[in-house]
Amino acid sequence: MSENSYTVPAGKLQDYVGRLFERSGMSREDAVYSAYAMVQTNLWGIDSHGVLRAPIYVERLNSGAVNAAPNMKKVRGGLALEVLDGDDGLGYVVGKAAIERAIELAEQFSIGAVGVVRSNHFGAAALYAQMATQRGMVGIAMTNVKPNIVAPGGSKPIAGNNPIAIGIPTFAEFPFMLDISLSNVAGGKLLLASKKGEKIPLDWATDKNGRPTADPDEAFAGFLLPVGGHKGLGLSYVVDILSGLITGGVFQDGIKSMYKQKEDPSLTCHFMIVINPLILLSREEMQERMAEYYQTIKSSPMWDESREMMMPGEIEYRTEQLRRENGIPIPAALYHDLTALGKELNVPFSIEV
Repeated sequence: MSENSYTVPAGKLQDYVGRLFERSGMSREDAVYSAYAMVQTNLWGIDSHGVLRAPIYVERLNSGAVNAAPNMKKVRGGLALEVLDGDDGLGYVVGKAAIERAIELAEQFSIGAVGVVRSNHFGAAALYAQMATQRGMVGIAMTNVKPNIVAPGGSKPIAGNNPIAIGIPTFAEFPFMLDISLSNVAGGKLLLASKKGEKIPLDWATDKNGRPTADPDEAFAGFLLPVGGHKGLGLSYVVDILSGLITGGVFQDGIKSMYKQKEDPSLTCHFMIVINPLILLSREEMQERMAEYYQTIKSSPMWDESREMMMPGEIEYRTEQLRRENGIPIPAALYHDLTALGKELNVPFSIEV
């Protein structure tokens, strides 16, 4: 424990968050999975999408903005392409159902795609891509969000930072896993900087007038900047079109913010694609070729010899090993928020440092 953070065991944290969700009306199964998904994200070191979000999820579950017991169903599509209505459920629950169905379709057709309408924030997209890699398949998961990035020089948000994750099985210690949002940073990084009392780089976000700012609170009230300028902006359009437009869901300003419109379902849309590479290569061939690809990356020279090249997903794998052994660091302000939430919901406190 330091002055600004506490370190807690992953298992204790997962159990505690799961009971918060269950007390908020979710089934035991859905609560356990949602808590697992959040803590797994912390284990990867993606703290902006971990238990930091638990208070707002719980608030929205208890207000009815998020449906604690969604009745999800197929509403359109056929063969290898379907659309699922998430019934305003928590994004983790809806996202899990969608990727599981896409995996089933890929098992039947070698490729499967499932769009989702009427969902909510689903955390880190890598969670769903990883579910496909665990079955020996390629997983692509994406989601739209309320417009929160401005075009370079713009003063009004034109698109969301619309995350996308691509996971490819390696049949080794960890999969290839690229998980990015299409802003320079995810909005959760602003929340985390605010909780830690830190300033942010000027290329992360703008204030509400579109001017770059180093204040995370001003930035959270303002807009994010796209990664790679017009390139990231264009890709964010693509994710929005695939997730919300072709599925018959909402897109652009039809999406609602879970922070600024707390009482309303977000209507978020997702799109999952699963590809079965083992229809093209044997498992052994795939493993051998991915190992060769990995070694080519690792052998690439660095001008700073104390550093090394890493494949997407490797940093998260290493971070997980360390955090499973040493615990997950939680900012003091968030730690106190979680303990207060437990008292409010009459959930015995169990995340001792």
